[in-house]
Amino acid sequence: MTFVAGWRLALRLAWREAWRAKARSALVVVMVTFPVVAVVAADVAQATASVSSAEGLARRIGAAQAGLSAIPDAGQVFQAADPDRANGWSGGRRPAASLSDVERVLGARPAIELRTLEGSPVRTSLGVLQVGATGVDMASPLAKGLFRLTSGRFPRTTNEVAVNAALADHGFAVGDRLQVANGRSATVVGIAESAAERTAPRLLALPGFFPAADHGLRSWLVGGAPVTWDQVRELNQLGVLVLSREVIEHPPSSGQLAPQLRTSYSSDRTTLYTVLALIGVMALIEVVLLAGPAFAVGARRQSRSLALIAANGGTPTQSRRVILGSAMVIGAFAAAVGIVLGIALGRALVPLLQSTADTYFGPFQIRWTHVLGVAAFGLVSAFLAALVPAWIASRQDVVAVLAGRRGDRAASRRSPLVGLLLVACGVGAAVLGARREAGATLIAGAALLTVLGMIFLVPVVVVVVARLGRRFPLPLRYAVRDAARHRTRTVPAVAAVAATVAGVVALSIGNTSDQAQARAAYQPMLAPGVSTIAMNGGGTDWDAVEQAVARIAPGARASRVLGIAGGRPLMVDAGRGPGPGGNFMSSLPVQALVSDGGSLPGLLRGQVSEQDWEAASPVFSRGGAVVLGRAGGTADRVRFSLGRQGPSVVVPAAEVATSSPPRVLAVVSPEVARALHVEVGTVGLVLTGTPLTVAQDDDLQQVLQGMDDGAYLYTERGYQVPSSERVLLWILFGLAAVLMLGGTLTATFLALSDARPDLATLSAVGASPRMRRAVAAAYAVSVGMVGAVLGAAVGFVPGIAITYPLTRNLNQPGPSHYLDIPWLQIAALVVALPVLTAAIVGLLARSRLPLVARLD
Repeated sequence: MTFVAGWRLALRLAWREAWRAKARSALVVVMVTFPVVAVVAADVAQATASVSSAEGLARRIGAAQAGLSAIPDAGQVFQAADPDRANGWSGGRRPAASLSDVERVLGARPAIELRTLEGSPVRTSLGVLQVGATGVDMASPLAKGLFRLTSGRFPRTTNEVAVNAALADHGFAVGDRLQVANGRSATVVGIAESAAERTAPRLLALPGFFPAADHGLRSWLVGGAPVTWDQVRELNQLGVLVLSREVIEHPPSSGQLAPQLRTSYSSDRTTLYTVLALIGVMALIEVVLLAGPAFAVGARRQSRSLALIAANGGTPTQSRRVILGSAMVIGAFAAAVGIVLGIALGRALVPLLQSTADTYFGPFQIRWTHVLGVAAFGLVSAFLAALVPAWIASRQDVVAVLAGRRGDRAASRRSPLVGLLLVACGVGAAVLGARREAGATLIAGAALLTVLGMIFLVPVVVVVVARLGRRFPLPLRYAVRDAARHRTRTVPAVAAVAATVAGVVALSIGNTSDQAQARAAYQPMLAPGVSTIAMNGGGTDWDAVEQAVARIAPGARASRVLGIAGGRPLMVDAGRGPGPGGNFMSSLPVQALVSDGGSLPGLLRGQVSEQDWEAASPVFSRGGAVVLGRAGGTADRVRFSLGRQGPSVVVPAAEVATSSPPRVLAVVSPEVARALHVEVGTVGLVLTGTPLTVAQDDDLQQVLQGMDDGAYLYTERGYQVPSSERVLLWILFGLAAVLMLGGTLTATFLALSDARPDLATLSAVGASPRMRRAVAAAYAVSVGMVGAVLGAAVGFVPGIAITYPLTRNLNQPGPSHYLDIPWLQIAALVVALPVLTAAIVGLLARSRLPLVARLD
C-alpha cells in the first residue's frame, strides 16, 4: 500500500504540473504521439492492404472447398498450407494429372474447370492488346465470389464474354462484338470485375471459349467435404497443388511441411524478427531523445519543489517519482490520442492507397494487438525519456537550489569511455559484417552500437564546441555556451538529430551504391531515346508501319534498316590468320545488316563510335563486311554462309568493338548478299528524334501487334531507378526532415523558454530587439549543425559497410564492390536543413520580452 500511495501522490502532482505547463506538456504529447500516429496508421493501412490467405479465399476459389492446379512435367510437388506462398517439385517429369486422377483421391464430388491465361490477344480499335483471361462458369455456386458483376450478366455460352472496366476502356461495351486475334469472336454481355485484380485488362468466358491448344493453367474448383492436409499430400504426389479452405483455416504445423520449406521458413522468420527488433529499438531511441529535452526543462522548473520535498524528509525515490509520474500521465494521454488519430489517419489513407494499387485490398482491419503494442511503445518511450532528467533531479544540491542557484552535479567522466567502447565495437562489427556475404544483420547491429556510443559522446562534443566558441559572434557564442551549461536539455536534442541523420546517411549510401551497381551492369541496346521496330512475318507493309508511327508519334523520325530479307541468319567464321586459309573460329548464326559503308546505321548508334565506324567503313568498298564484338580484333577475312551446307563466301573484314553485346553481329556489303544469292530488304525501322512516351509506346505496340502478332517494339530509356526505391527515398528524406525540424525546434524553443531571464537581462543592458532572434537562430544552428555533422560521421560507418554484402561482385568484370556516396543529399541534411531551421526559428521567435527579476 505504501508503494501505491507513493505513486498516487506522484501522479497527482504530475497531473497538476502537466495542466499548469500546458505548452510544454503539449510539446511532449506531440513528440510521443507523432510516432504512435505514424506507426498505427501504417499498420492499419498495411493490414487492410495485405490480403491474408484466409481473407483471399473467396477471390481465389470462390465458394469451393478447394482449388486444384495440375502442374505439367513436374512429377511430385510439395507445398505450404498456401501453395502460392511456398512450393516446389522433385522427381521425374510426367504429364499433368487429370480430373479423374484427382477423383481417385478425393472421391466423386462437384467440380468445375477453371482456366487462366495471361496473354490472350484481343483486337482493339488501335490493333491488338494482350489481356488476361479467365475461363469459368459463373453460374456454378462454386464460382461465387470470383467476379463481381457491375452491369449486364455473366456469359452463358461459349459465344459470350464479359470484360472488366480496364478492358472496356479500350472501346468495349455491353452488346459489342469482341474478337480475339486468332479469329474467334464473342458478344460482350457484361462488365465484371475480378475480385483480385483492379487495373489489368481481363476478360471472362466459359472454359470452352478457349481451345485445348491454348496454353493456360488447367485448374478445378471442387466442393463437397473439406479437403484435409493428408489429402493435400496425396494430391501433391500426383503433381497437383491444392489451395484448401480447411487447410488454410487450420494450417499444419511447421513439422508437417517438407524439409525444404521448413528451412526457408525458419530462416526468413528469424531474419524478419531481427530486422523488426532493430527497427523498434532505433525508433524507441529516437522518440526518447526527442521527448527528453521537454522532461529536462520540466524537471528544472520543478527543481525548487523537489528541493522542498527533499528538505522535508523526502527520499530521492520520491523525487524521481514526481518526474516519472509526469511521463506516465503525459505518455498515457499521448498514447490514447495517438491510437485514435492513427486509426483515423489509416482509414483516410486506405482509399488513396487503393487508387494506386493494382489489386483490391481486403476489408478494413485493425490489428488490436499491434495497436496496443504501439500504445505501450509510446508509454514506455515517454517513461524512458524522463529517466535521465528524473535521476539528475533526484541528485541535485538541495541547498544550492533553495538558495536560487543551479544544483546540477558534475557530468560523469565514464560516459565518454563507454561511448568510445561502443563505437569501437560498432566499427568492428561493421568491418566483420562487410567481410561476410550475408552480413547485413550484423551491420544493422553495428549501426545500433555506433548510435548508442554516439549518444554517450554527445556531451563531450557539446562541451568542445562551447570551448571553441570563444571567437564566435555573441549570439552563437551565447548559444553554444548555454547548450554546454544545460546538457540535460541539449544532449538529447543533439543526439536525436544525429541519430536521424546517421540512419538516413547509412541507408542513402547503401541505396545509391546499389543503384550504381545496377547502372553499371545495365547494358543499353540502343542510344538513349532511340526506338526500333521489327516484324516477325514476311511481306510487311513498311509504308503502313511508317504511317502508323507518324500518326501516333509525330515527333519521331523513322529510318529503314536494310538486312537479309526473310530474317535468314548467316553463319559467320571470323578468320585469325592471313588469307582464306587462316584458322577460323567455330561458326555462329548471326543476324546481319546490309550497308554500303555510308554513315553509321541508326541501329548501332550508342554501341559503336563514329571514329571506329569511319576507320572500318573502307572495307565495304572492297565488298567486305564489319564484324561487331565487345573488343576489336585483328581478323582480316571472314567467311559467310547460308547454313552449314549452303553457299559460302570469304570476304575482307574489319572488327569493331561495341559498348555492349550487339543486337547484330555483322554488317555486310551488298556484294556479300549477291554472292550468297539472298535478297536485301527492309528488316526494321529505327525511330529517332523525339523519344516515344510510355503512352505512345503502348498505343504503337497495339497497332503493330494488329499488323503482325510477332511485332517487336523497343525503346531505349537507359537505366531507370525503380519507382518504389524513388518513393522510398523521398519518404526517407521527408521523415528525416520532419524529425530534424521537430527535434531542433523543440530544443530551441525549450532553451529560449529556459533562458528568458538571461535574455531579459541582455535586453536590459542594451541588447537590440533583434538579439533574441539572433540567439534563437544560433540555438537552432548549434543543435542542428552539431547533430547533423556528428550523425553524418556515424552514418558513414554502417553505410560504407553495407555496400560490401549489398554490391559484392563475384566472378564478374568490374570492381569488387560499388561505393557511391550521395554527397548532395548529405550536404542538404548537414548544411541546408539546419540553416533552414535557423531561418524559421529566427522568424518565429519574439524579439521583445518583459523584464524579469533575477534570483542571483
